[in-house]
Amino acid sequence: MIDQLPSLSQLLKQLQQVPYLASKNLYRVANYFLSTDDQKVQQFCRTLLEAKKNLTRCSVCGVLKEKEQVCLFCNASRRDNTLVCVVETWQDVMVIERSGGYLGVYHVLGGSICPLEGIGPEDLTITQLVTRVAQGGVKEIVFALSQTPEGEATAAFIAKKTREYEVTLSSVARGIPVGSSLEYMDRLTVYKALSERRPF
Repeated sequence: MIDQLPSLSQLLKQLQQVPYLASKNLYRVANYFLSTDDQKVQQFCRTLLEAKKNLTRCSVCGVLKEKEQVCLFCNASRRDNTLVCVVETWQDVMVIERSGGYLGVYHVLGGSICPLEGIGPEDLTITQLVTRVAQGGVKEIVFALSQTPEGEATAAFIAKKTREYEVTLSSVARGIPVGSSLEYMDRLTVYKALSERRPF
């Protein structure tokens, strides 16, 4: 039936190319745009094109910024430039910023090492991070990477590359989430919480 509606078929094909958009939601998203008035759809398209045109990544930390502005983090006077939090994506930066508890700067890798998906160290901004450390001024690197084999492998690779420099390596705490019950935790989470315990 969809083949007899080429415009709808083309729309669905375009939506299928959007990562993280579950296939069960394709029809809902298509219906949203088709049901919305023309002016709102045009505004959405204009906003998307403007964002593509005006946003770029900071050449130092990789966080998104407006092309004509300086980086909100690298150039902030209240930020500690000796403390670098290493994350996979700019979305991770937003999550950490919402916590309000971190006043260092960032380094966005652009993902994690994953040979199965063809992502190697050269596909990430690891070289730029090592260069940043080699230039001096960085005292501590905080790994805030996904608690997955890929995230662990990426942190280990960076640790090896920065071993020759005088920089402290740490990672975000791992274990039992605040407000959760121990009986519902998986074995690995409980193991991490116990093996990485800290003084009370």
